[in-house]
Parts: sequence; structure tokens; C-alpha cells
Amino acid sequence: MLEQLQDWLVSWADSPAGPAMLGLLSAAEAVIFPLPPDPLLIALALRNPDAALPLAALTTVASVSGGLVGHWLGLRLGRPLLRRFNRQQVARVEALFVRHGFWAVFLAGLTPLPYKLFTISAGAFGIARLPFILASVLGRGLRFFLLATLIVIWGEDVQNFLDDRFDLLLVTLGVMPVLALAAWALWTWRRRRLTGERAEGRR
Repeated sequence: MLEQLQDWLVSWADSPAGPAMLGLLSAAEAVIFPLPPDPLLIALALRNPDAALPLAALTTVASVSGGLVGHWLGLRLGRPLLRRFNRQQVARVEALFVRHGFWAVFLAGLTPLPYKLFTISAGAFGIARLPFILASVLGRGLRFFLLATLIVIWGEDVQNFLDDRFDLLLVTLGVMPVLALAAWALWTWRRRRLTGERAEGRR
């Protein structure tokens, strides 16, 4: 079923309405559509590499716009649904999401994680709209512009690479900022600890 749906999605690359469908499906994927827009973006960009970067911009804007719809739905309808679950468990999940909400949305936008689930959850757990938009633009933009740039540089040679290693590439990109953040947090903690030990030694 999903393979047939993906074939249907890619078939729009041969239509003059391909870019319009790319924008529409990019927005829908952020709320309900089961497949990401990447296959259609890649197909369209391979057919016209000069339009790869504008197509990436279109995909990013449309996806973030759809994400705002998901955020709104979560804000309006998410709470009633959450009331059906254990209150303590919901409170724990909410505390984690509020604390790391920006990075959760960023990673969902960048990696193969289901972006739509995070857009709705962000609204349900009250993540502010501006940080949500910023995280979405950074995550989605990095993902789609990376694909477009690879196609501009390597053209059709990148197709086989993406077919075999696309998810691995996105996961690697997602892990890198997490590792950088962890390294920064560790360095900050050690610096504060050393500062505290020196202060204690002076007493």
C-alpha cells in the first residue's frame, strides 16, 4: 500500500502540476499524510536541478505551514484526548516535552521521526508558537535544502546513494547536534564544578 502510494507520489514529477502537488503534500504530511515529501522533491529536483533550491524552499515553507495547522489542532483538541490517559504519566511527558520541546521538534523535522506527531504534541503540551516555528524551519529547512544541494552538486549520482542511505544520513544529521549539545552541557558542568572546587579551596 505504501509503495503504491509512493509511486503515485513520485509520478507527479512528470506533471506540470508537480511543484503545486509538492507544496500541498508537504503541508498535508505535517498533519495527516503518511509519506514524507522527500521522494517527490528528489524526483522534481533531478528533472530540473536548477530549480532544486527553490523547490526545497517551497517544501520547507509548505511543511512548516502544515506544522502550524498541526500545532493548532493539538492546542485545540489535544488536551481533551490527553485526559483519557493517566494524569501522572501525562504530566511527566508534558514536563519532558516542555523542557526539550525545541529540540524534539527540530529533530522530528530533520530525521525520519514522524513530524506530524510532534507538531500536534507541541500544541497539546503548550509549546509556544515562535520556538515551534523556529525549530521547524531549522529542522525541515536543513533536511530539504541538504537534499537539494546534494542534487545540485552530484545530480543523478546522488539517487542511488539516497535510495540506500537516506534514513541513515538524516539520523546522523540529527545525532550530531544532540552530541554537540551533550558535549557543551558536559563542558559547562565540569567548568562549574572546577569553579566551585576552587572557591571551596580558597575558603
